[in-house]
Amino acid sequence: MSADEVAALFPALEATDRPLSQARGRSRLRAWVGITLRQLSSPITMILLVAALIATATGDTVDGGVILLIVVLSAALGAWQEGRAADAVASLLASVAVTVRVQQGDTVVDLPTDAVRPGDRIVLDAGDLVPADCRLVETDDLQVDESSLTGESFPVPKVAGEPLPADTPLAQRSNTLFNGTSVVSGKAVAIAVLVGADSTFGHISTALEKRAKPTSFETGIRQFGLLLLRVMVVMVVAILVITLVLGRPLIDSLLFALALAVGITPQMLPVVVSVSLAAGARRMARRDVIVKRLDVIEDLGAMSVLCTDKTGTITAGSVRVDRATDAAGRPSERVLDLAALNAGLQTGYANPLDLAVLARRTPPTGAVLLDEVPYDFTRKRLSVVATVDGQRTMITKGAFEGLLACCSQVEVDGAVLSIEPRRAEITERFRRFSAEGFRVIGLAAAPISSERPLTVADEQGLIFIGFLALLDPVKTDARASLAELARLGIRTKILTGDNRYVAAALAPQLGIEAGRVAVGADLTGLGRAQVHELVSRTSIFAEVEPSQKQVIVTALRDAGETVGFLGDGINDATALHGADGGISVDTAASVAKKAAAVVLLTKELAVVATGVRLGRHTFANTLKYVRVASSANFGNILSMVVAAATLPFLPMLPGQILLLNFLADIPNTLVSRDNVDPERVERAGVWDMRRVTRFMIAFGLLSTVFDLATFALMRWVFHTDAATFRTGWFIESGLTQFVAMMTLRTSRPAWRSRPDTVFFWVSLGVAAATVTLTFTPLGALAAFVAVPPALLLALFAMVVGYGLSNEVLKRFVRF
Repeated sequence: MSADEVAALFPALEATDRPLSQARGRSRLRAWVGITLRQLSSPITMILLVAALIATATGDTVDGGVILLIVVLSAALGAWQEGRAADAVASLLASVAVTVRVQQGDTVVDLPTDAVRPGDRIVLDAGDLVPADCRLVETDDLQVDESSLTGESFPVPKVAGEPLPADTPLAQRSNTLFNGTSVVSGKAVAIAVLVGADSTFGHISTALEKRAKPTSFETGIRQFGLLLLRVMVVMVVAILVITLVLGRPLIDSLLFALALAVGITPQMLPVVVSVSLAAGARRMARRDVIVKRLDVIEDLGAMSVLCTDKTGTITAGSVRVDRATDAAGRPSERVLDLAALNAGLQTGYANPLDLAVLARRTPPTGAVLLDEVPYDFTRKRLSVVATVDGQRTMITKGAFEGLLACCSQVEVDGAVLSIEPRRAEITERFRRFSAEGFRVIGLAAAPISSERPLTVADEQGLIFIGFLALLDPVKTDARASLAELARLGIRTKILTGDNRYVAAALAPQLGIEAGRVAVGADLTGLGRAQVHELVSRTSIFAEVEPSQKQVIVTALRDAGETVGFLGDGINDATALHGADGGISVDTAASVAKKAAAVVLLTKELAVVATGVRLGRHTFANTLKYVRVASSANFGNILSMVVAAATLPFLPMLPGQILLLNFLADIPNTLVSRDNVDPERVERAGVWDMRRVTRFMIAFGLLSTVFDLATFALMRWVFHTDAATFRTGWFIESGLTQFVAMMTLRTSRPAWRSRPDTVFFWVSLGVAAATVTLTFTPLGALAAFVAVPPALLLALFAMVVGYGLSNEVLKRFVRF
């Protein structure tokens, strides 16, 4: 593409110089406004507003004002907590944002992919994500993975060329790059034309509006909400009918029923879930684990199988050249020299292998790259053309078996001979090196007489020169890390592109039986059941192709496993996307980092184990709220039904119910801070709706028993009037909510499980405020009266009895 054609693109693109910080500031403000409006427009809030209007319209301005005040306070509390959670997640995502290189004048800067605007000049290399629909300006052996758009699994060559007709099919637009695709090999410079929703990928995404399959956690939360909704509807209708049958005023009965509906609904559940997950994400970030999607925290905690690559996780990741030998296995400086030329001149994706070669040998000064065929994951080799000994020469290095198949000759003591009589001997030498744990790379060369552009077809009839034996030692803590994951109930499977001999040498160092090693080719031709059986019993897969990684992950998921996949290469992207929990590292290729749901700042298995524990911690605290809220709400509504049917007055006024509910919500938003018993993180948490229901019924009924005992105490022992009765039950309810949380937050005896300090003192403070409030002018405004000291002591005794009964019942109801 000519310079004039490039320049002509810019006016049409209408690029803006508006600072990104302003856009982000407006985006952040819109997010907070959206959160606040969502809180105010929730069905529960609407019920409260209707109740406030009814009360005010019928002359009960005090109740109407109290209800309206509680609406504002509840919405503010929810918006503040949810907003903080959203800000925390945005901050974490920004810390691991995928970036792209953009040329600005004479400099190249890194920008987040979502900051690319039309007219930006983008510089791309292997492993980069394409951030926009682009017109190519310069290309060098560029191949792109367009499977996300076309479904074609093979890389597509791209070239900068003349404009194509507007009706050219997507798959044939050779001069165009598309948003969401990725560079497999080569490099390019391109001009961004369409970004975001305007791009081809954006149009497809908007049209499909696909949503990921909900996790078991999301499904459980939804089932829990529906369960309480059904209970609420039945009970509220029953209470409304009872109060009307007893001849109570319609408006009072309606307000009471509406307030009760709100009071027994866990309206803070979405906030508690969001806050818990965001708090879990912050804890993980402090341990070098960045969560990109909050819902993956549950999958991380539920992980039963971890598939991981070898380099940098099992091994140190510091590859070094241990030896360079000729075809006969003798040390060879010529092999090092040619390997250094290949590694130093190639312009594609920087990789540890080339860096290891260059650390051992520097290319000759003045060496010039004449041509190249970049590395790709199909050929698994890289060729460059340079001048060697005055002759134009192609130097090729790559995976041994594929490279050897391209060779027809071999260099022996400076002479070039036929390889056929020596092929078996060379292969056996490769096997011996591999069995010692070396990663073995083959090196070949061939004179090139033609000056036409080099292609893959030229990689035939090569001369085999020798071997590079690279060593990446197993980490000293690798075996212990695998054992730690096993203690957490997680089986680890190692998926490596290295050959079977290296994998077999790795097994005993990790305490894995050598017989549990398979190769990717073993998956070929197997039926679904056979694949499941092979994948289940195999601990190490060697010689694995990128597509086979996806097959392994899918087979494990089909077998009911929750699968994590840890990888950082271009060839890991599909498996990362297909796993329940895709895990990558901050230094990963852009396409891998984008596909992952979790990003590690340190590529260590120990960090994965930490992330699993923290995921289980978050799940346990969320489930803790669900259990306590469900049992308390179920108990309260049963008590209300009995009270409404037996008392000559409403057991609690609508405003009092809502005030009690609001006070309970304050410590509930802090449940994510709470400590979790060690045994809860040693095994994966499971959402079991039947167990939640059993818990709700058992402890809800116990709560009702003590409520009814409190009713009897106040009516027939202390002979209270309506105002004192309501005040006493308000006090008892506030205190039992505190006791319920402190006793039911753990399956251990409460005194053997220490709660979080802040959570405990805030909960205790709210309980104390519940009692104190009834003696203040504000309490009088809510129709509370001073409770006699004797009754107050009796209520305290009732609460203590309730707490002790919870401890007894915990011995029979396991959770």
